[in-house]
Amino acid sequence: MENYRKIRAIISGGGTGGHIFPAISIADQLKSMNPENELLFVGAAGRMEMEKVPAAGYRIIGLPIAGMQRQLNFRNVVNDIQVPFKVLASVRQARKIIREFRPEIVIGVGGYASAPLLWAATGMGIPALIQEQNGFAGLTNKLLGRRVQKICVAYEGMEKFFPEDKIVLSGNPIRKEVSVPPTAAMRKEAMEYYGLDPRKKHLFIVGGSLGSGTLNRAMKRWITAGCPGGDDVEVIWQCGRYYKLGVDGFMQAKREIEGLPLGNIRHYGFIARMDLAYAAADAVVTRSGASTVSELCAMGKAAIFVPSPNVAEDHQTHNAMALVRRDAALIVKDAEAPERLMGVAMDLLAQPERIATLEANAHKMALADAAQVICEEIYGLI
Repeated sequence: MENYRKIRAIISGGGTGGHIFPAISIADQLKSMNPENELLFVGAAGRMEMEKVPAAGYRIIGLPIAGMQRQLNFRNVVNDIQVPFKVLASVRQARKIIREFRPEIVIGVGGYASAPLLWAATGMGIPALIQEQNGFAGLTNKLLGRRVQKICVAYEGMEKFFPEDKIVLSGNPIRKEVSVPPTAAMRKEAMEYYGLDPRKKHLFIVGGSLGSGTLNRAMKRWITAGCPGGDDVEVIWQCGRYYKLGVDGFMQAKREIEGLPLGNIRHYGFIARMDLAYAAADAVVTRSGASTVSELCAMGKAAIFVPSPNVAEDHQTHNAMALVRRDAALIVKDAEAPERLMGVAMDLLAQPERIATLEANAHKMALADAAQVICEEIYGLI
């Protein structure tokens, strides 16, 4: 096994799980290459990374950075006026962090929290690498692309966003438990874990940890109609903790779900064992965030994507279409999902040959060992 020398590195970015979890995977891989590696995370104060990164065992410093708001109202206008001042303060603090920590390299994973740190580092002559998870590059990474030395991407065709000579096709780092296709033993465990009948077909619907109103409306409509086409189908439905618990104004939605005749539907606010939910599923209905797409390819699962319309540059549609163009997934538009989605899902479950084709084509698109590839690039730059 190759010996990797001890290094000091800063990993910056966050805002959503799609940025945070790849960052943690990169950190874990660097630690596995040399347990003495010194790593520091830099994120946005008050955002998700300030909780998730320490829970993974790493130190993080929060910058006062903020992004532009997408909705026009008085509060957002006031916040947007403050953005340039927060950016300048964040760049100054980033320089201070760099001088004190003395990293040999900085790694950006996207999200506006990474911009001040990478801007400061590249201006100070420190090597830098960014990892772009999506098929359509985010604004932060596009701005930084010409300043950094390497850009690790998950999709082909990214030269329309970045200098071609800097691009490395690495894939997205994903959790190890969802990195290989499920075995027969794993499927058996999944049936027992979720209390499912192995003789039936199984659909997994997941709208993320907070839930998806669109997917939930599609489910409610289907259930209210008597679950057409679903006589021999069992469903694992992650509706999201807001909808399950009725928090933050979702009490009415909670009551509506509780009033449904759930029958063959297993209803959860949050799924802890995603590996077993994937293993149980003949098909998966989900949004098309970068990490989700990468996990489904790695596990070789047939998917129906409903891209979220509420994301920057409509990147979830680009992620989904990368698979749809290769006959590796199906897509239903968000606006059409409440009416069409469950019919498409039932039609797919009735076609085992079609499912097998989607599974095989999705698995062909999986890029294994993404974290290792990225970390080799990190060591190469140093």
